[in-house]
Amino acid sequence: MANRALVYTIYPNEKQNIQCQKTFGCCRFVYNQMLDVQKERHENGEKHLSKTKANTYCNQHLKKKYPFLKEVDKFALTNAIYHLEDGYDRFFKHLSRFPKYKCKHKAKRSYTTNITNGNIEISDNSIKLPKLGWVKAKIHHRPKEDWKLKSATVTQNRDDSYQVSILFAYEESISPAVVTKETTIGLDYKSDGLYVSSEGDTCGMPYYFRQSADKLAKAQRKLRHKTIGSKNYNKQQKRAAKIHRHIANQRKDFLQKKSTEIANQYSFACVEDLNMKAMANRGFGNGKATLDNGYGMFLTMLDYKLRDRGGQLIKVGRFFPSSQLCSHCGFKNPLVKNLSIRHWDCPNCGTTGIDRDVNAAKNIKKEGLRLLTA
Repeated sequence: MANRALVYTIYPNEKQNIQCQKTFGCCRFVYNQMLDVQKERHENGEKHLSKTKANTYCNQHLKKKYPFLKEVDKFALTNAIYHLEDGYDRFFKHLSRFPKYKCKHKAKRSYTTNITNGNIEISDNSIKLPKLGWVKAKIHHRPKEDWKLKSATVTQNRDDSYQVSILFAYEESISPAVVTKETTIGLDYKSDGLYVSSEGDTCGMPYYFRQSADKLAKAQRKLRHKTIGSKNYNKQQKRAAKIHRHIANQRKDFLQKKSTEIANQYSFACVEDLNMKAMANRGFGNGKATLDNGYGMFLTMLDYKLRDRGGQLIKVGRFFPSSQLCSHCGFKNPLVKNLSIRHWDCPNCGTTGIDRDVNAAKNIKKEGLRLLTA
């Protein structure tokens, strides 16, 4: 079984908006209350409550003590407890820090609910959700008939717009693609763009953040002159958040189109396994460019699109010397470690005018094919 989420923009009316705010608040409240309970049990030497027992505690004790919890979707509260327990699991496995309390003004406004007895449905222009009923929505993509609906996550963004992410499960019945040179492409990351392909194509990046940088700076400058917590502050904060969201949507749309373009032409894409967080470090001098081009998001999109078509995204080791090897004869030229060298001549086979990026993409493709056929 595989999972796929479809994200829709929804437009709740005033009554539905109030119900959403109640649910956000109750989920945050239950999360914090259960964090208190687990901490207290630990201090008293008692055993940590499991997910199921923690949920039972909420139903038997918290809902009796705080009746307002019964006014919201019960599955939303259950999932809030499960999220806390997932946080504990990650902490015990040394994958994250100890769970923190959720603050009203800083916490993400979101909750997850599960399907039962047809309480979640999708129509032509609306979505049915528990405790909300039918909510007006922009339905841009319909799920396939064999997809089984599992859950829905309602989120309110910083600019007060709403989205719902609906999770589906489906059986994978895709025939694997045949590995050939023609069905495989190599992609080399390009810091001042997006990538250079083994076919010699360069994908530039519009850099949407730079395009809106002045507008965003002006909005944030106005925000700094407002009194924190005032109505004018909140209004200006939403304006700044709307610009951020617009930039993110532009970038996402561009990356969706580029990843679809490659997935439609090739079955296998070979890339380097890069540490994007390290590359975004200011010490490299290109942090903003790295964050603005969204290369990591691009690879995530490309990965699932290739798998949907029976293909695969192959990651070559980050220490593979793709730039130093001559793609014609395999000679390793350590002098090319100097990033200022954009073109070079091979002293072994005599090939001249080797383009650094295209050459690297070709070597990544060769190494990817070797890994695929090994």
